[in-house]
Amino acid sequence: LNLIQCNSLLLLLFIHFAESGIPAQVVTAIDINTTANQVYKHNFPDTPLWNKTIEGITLDEFNKLSFDMILMSPPCQPFTRIGLQGDVTDPRTKSFLYVLDLLPRLQRLPRFILLENVKGFETSSARARLVKTLTECGYTFQEIMISPISVGIPNSRLRYFLIAKISTEDLNTQAPSKVRYRAMCNKKLLFCMFEGTDVLFKLETTAEAQRKIRQNSNLSVKQIKEFLEPQMEVNMEPYLLPPKTLLRYGLVLDIVQPTCRRSVCFTKGYGRYVQGTGSVLQCCMETKIESVFMGLDQCSEEEKLQRLLKLKLRYFSPREVANLMGFPQHLIFPEKIPTIQQYRLLGNSLNVVVVAKLLQLLVS
Repeated sequence: LNLIQCNSLLLLLFIHFAESGIPAQVVTAIDINTTANQVYKHNFPDTPLWNKTIEGITLDEFNKLSFDMILMSPPCQPFTRIGLQGDVTDPRTKSFLYVLDLLPRLQRLPRFILLENVKGFETSSARARLVKTLTECGYTFQEIMISPISVGIPNSRLRYFLIAKISTEDLNTQAPSKVRYRAMCNKKLLFCMFEGTDVLFKLETTAEAQRKIRQNSNLSVKQIKEFLEPQMEVNMEPYLLPPKTLLRYGLVLDIVQPTCRRSVCFTKGYGRYVQGTGSVLQCCMETKIESVFMGLDQCSEEEKLQRLLKLKLRYFSPREVANLMGFPQHLIFPEKIPTIQQYRLLGNSLNVVVVAKLLQLLVS
């Protein structure tokens, strides 16, 4: 298969093919993020890489590429639940709309299309235009909401995927999965017990705490420790949470232990911001977590800090985040890429294992 990759802000959709076992050649990768392109070029020096916008590529240039598949991950900001949800009016959808306009005019339609985006895209006008274009071009398609937990990886990263085949290929059309969220209220400090181990769910509702307990009891999901770097080989001191962060965000941190089977989605803000950007790891297991947090809000700042420091809470390293996202060990960052930039790229990336399985389904 010859394929092109569009707006795959990081990381190396070619790796998805390597992991899926499907023989393929990337005829070009297209992205305007210079840091992502540095990482791409470092890992795939022989792959054509165009540092330009999709709109800057003419129809004639696309036709000359003669590709069998398009892999695309359009900018998600117009569709995120916490954003302005500008949808097709957001300038960042221009590249995606350009691809939709260009698709029917290609000399040869690609046999396969895979698209990824955030939850929220499935109800957007952009998605409606996508479906209309695919239908008019004679594609059959499936839409799937899937998280890495479903393939045994202890990380929540719910994403919308669409896989499409030209109508000569057999693929049943399926409506997007319905994922409902219930509003949470009455936040309070809550302690729970799980399999004899004290587990703290701080400033959360009972429903949220019970959901995390269920995730930790799912034996089909691997434990966090299987994705960690060897402690003897890596200096983890730079990843320890600083005192100021512990004091300010201690009660809202999502804390996981090596034996947990869950972690929250890592975003591009991981390492810079704390709340809602990803889980942190408890490294000192000799300290019982409930002994730290019981009555913590009544303590002086000095006592509060001393308690929190006992847990030795740290960020996951970029390599560990990459492990949880399914990237193989041979994927490496150039030394000149700062840690914060590595987190940004990973936070904008896709889970390799999930995409590899979807590609197998699509091409089989």
